[in-house]
Amino acid sequence: MFRTIYIPVGVPTFDQTAASDMIRRSACLLKELCPDIDVPDGLLLGADKVAAFTADKQADLAVIQNVTFANGAYTAEVLRALDCPVLLWTPEEPVADTGRLKLNALTGAFSAANMLTAFGRPYCYVYGSPEAETTRNELAAVFAAAKLKKDLKSLNVLQIGHTPQGFGFGRALDGELMATFGCNINSIEARELIDKAKTFTDDECAPYLDKAKACICGLDKIKEENVRDFARLYKAYAEYVRDNNVGALASRCWPDFFTSFGTPVCAVLAMLNDMGVPAACETDTYGALSMYAAANLTGKPAYFGDPVALNREENTVTFWHCGTAACSLAREDTGAAAGVHCNRKIGPTLEFGCKAEPAVTILRIGKDGQGRFRMLTAAGEALDRPQQYFGTSLVVKLRSDAEAFIKGGVEYGWEPHFAVAMGDISDSIKALGKMLGIEVFAF
Repeated sequence: MFRTIYIPVGVPTFDQTAASDMIRRSACLLKELCPDIDVPDGLLLGADKVAAFTADKQADLAVIQNVTFANGAYTAEVLRALDCPVLLWTPEEPVADTGRLKLNALTGAFSAANMLTAFGRPYCYVYGSPEAETTRNELAAVFAAAKLKKDLKSLNVLQIGHTPQGFGFGRALDGELMATFGCNINSIEARELIDKAKTFTDDECAPYLDKAKACICGLDKIKEENVRDFARLYKAYAEYVRDNNVGALASRCWPDFFTSFGTPVCAVLAMLNDMGVPAACETDTYGALSMYAAANLTGKPAYFGDPVALNREENTVTFWHCGTAACSLAREDTGAAAGVHCNRKIGPTLEFGCKAEPAVTILRIGKDGQGRFRMLTAAGEALDRPQQYFGTSLVVKLRSDAEAFIKGGVEYGWEPHFAVAMGDISDSIKALGKMLGIEVFAF
């Protein structure tokens, strides 16, 4: 259960009628965004009232609102009582009809922010009236980020095998991941799932093959032995995910699944992505974590791939990978077609261009040269374009300068894998970065 608490603070020397009206309007919006939010009976007129309201309570997000002016002591009481992300929300000053400030909330916000900074507590800030669409959108983005932060604490990430040589950027350490994001890592060798897959009979794998045939076009054109082995591998992965409560995974792919099993894992990862289990290849654990954040915030599978082409005239970047994209991302005119791997010529892989999407967000959770976590985000739209190269492809028209994104990404040493979320989640990613104390680079 996601728990939020609304803490409206103020002093009795300002307009109490206007303050009560502001609380009513603010609480109405907050309850729309989070029906279970804990709301006090009225304005908390004193630090002692704040202490009493927050005592013995737990929250995943605290919304502090200076309804009128209130000094930093009010915020200090919140910070003593609650160890959770903070959203500081300031309503706009009502029109003065007597020559005197009615609320003076903005001065109170500065006092609250100063105290938050003194405590070393990161916070998100929203300024605006409850009725403004921008206010609603900004609040919703912060609520989504706080929920994601909570969900990360119960996330089990599976690393299958080691990263290939030269791909160490995706290798995660359990202590680092838990300390920063709260999630847990489980690591196994690829051979464990390969060996398990080899024990299954065709009859045992039939339900998994039926599921795949309902999503993937043209499996009948792939070598029959490879299709059977794909179903075995799909069953092995799906059962391990289920039995171990795996929420995201990063799997080794080449060369093991070609050399030791004879069938690629690409289509298996595609099916897992459509099952709601973000799955990255090349054992890129931070890529899988990026996909999880994207899917959590949008409710849709994320695309995973490399930026491979820039079109300056269109201001687009093409993302591509060998064939692991969720079938649901495929263009409707082609569907998710089965094919063979572009290098190894063994199938099944997925072959399609991704369908158009009015709003997408490029996302990467990674590290800088000093090993510090950082996040990248860039907003745009996915264009209606056919498959660009063997495998799967997605063409993104950026809102910002696409060439600056490419040059900046290379010059600042970003990893070559990115998640693309099917929705505009930039504001939530920025809010998450503040909550986690991670720098966010927004292009």
